[in-house]
Amino acid sequence: MTGLHTDEEPDEEPDEEPAEHRRFACYLQALEAVAEADEADLVAAVVRDQDTTMADSAAGRHLDRRAADLLTGPAFTAWAWTMTEVIADRDFLTLRLREWTLLRTIALGEPWAAEDLTSASDWFQRMATTTQVVASPEALRLLAEHGRTRRVRNAASRQLQHRDQLN
Repeated sequence: MTGLHTDEEPDEEPDEEPAEHRRFACYLQALEAVAEADEADLVAAVVRDQDTTMADSAAGRHLDRRAADLLTGPAFTAWAWTMTEVIADRDFLTLRLREWTLLRTIALGEPWAAEDLTSASDWFQRMATTTQVVASPEALRLLAEHGRTRRVRNAASRQLQHRDQLN
């Protein structure tokens, strides 16, 4: 893991950017460029940062980017298993990865449970109603009726209307 040195921090000037902001930017840059073979080690290093909120945010952005890129492809499953082991003790990251897996399930037309959608986070429900990957009219109907927020219910309804106009 070359080029990621965050252990030592120079004395800060009063109006200098805080150290955690510099580490966050460094983490994002490293995660963007990491080789697939080194990804798990780098994510593990990021989540070990003493600032857990910042670390979860950096790792979460990476998970979102990678999951979106891999979502309907065959590499998603192995990647998700690997990431699950790396982030096992981080509730926010574990939930996010579980919800990406649910999005994949719906996108691929595999079986899903209504309770999984209705009990999912606001983030998941917004993703399910705004991404073009989720083409399940059943999922959209469920969220149009039982989405957690008016925004989700309206977005699901709009998606259904758009689908009806295309058919």
